[in-house]
Amino acid sequence: MKKWEIINKIVSVGLVAVVRADSGEGAQSIASACLDGGLSAIEITYTVPGATEIIGTLSRSYGSRIVLGAGTVLDPETARLSILAGAQYVVSPGFSLETARLCNRYQVPYMAGIMTIREAVEALEAGVDILKVFPGELFGPQIIKAIKGPLPQANMLPTGGVSLENVEQWIAAGAVAVGVGGQLTAGAKTGNYAAITDYARKMIAKIQAARSKKTDG
Repeated sequence: MKKWEIINKIVSVGLVAVVRADSGEGAQSIASACLDGGLSAIEITYTVPGATEIIGTLSRSYGSRIVLGAGTVLDPETARLSILAGAQYVVSPGFSLETARLCNRYQVPYMAGIMTIREAVEALEAGVDILKVFPGELFGPQIIKAIKGPLPQANMLPTGGVSLENVEQWIAAGAVAVGVGGQLTAGAKTGNYAAITDYARKMIAKIQAARSKKTDG
């Protein structure tokens, strides 16, 4: 897929699953549960041993059904490894100019973590496609409105502290999508993958409802 197609798919569903799994099999089970719930955007974090291999497994198993990302990428070397394995977008907890350049070189969407206006401007100047507001729970949805005051052109995706209870507030504040990890994938610890499917379905429904309210308003 082209870069803009990947971004459009992520924004369209409005939700990214942040996955920390112990194995390729575990990640595959989580991904399958997410897909059953209508969630195709899956991010495998590099806090997981063997993340590159897991990304490769998912890419081969699901092909075009999945919008596959690499998360917790701290440097361009890791970004390149993940892209070669099949990652279609790259996510960092902070902003890395070198990683931005690498992703731009290969036309791969890059989401860089930011928390200040200065970081946001630097990331935008480097061609970052979506600003990852992280950790979101430190400020709550109001940080989206605060940043959009001077930077209305910024596309923001909060991660951390986003839940079924507050996702509509994040979308109403102007987030183009949200990232959810532990709350979404908690069922995997007990083998309750149906709970993941249910959570994904409910989260997407709330995102769509929040977007409808904004349109109607």
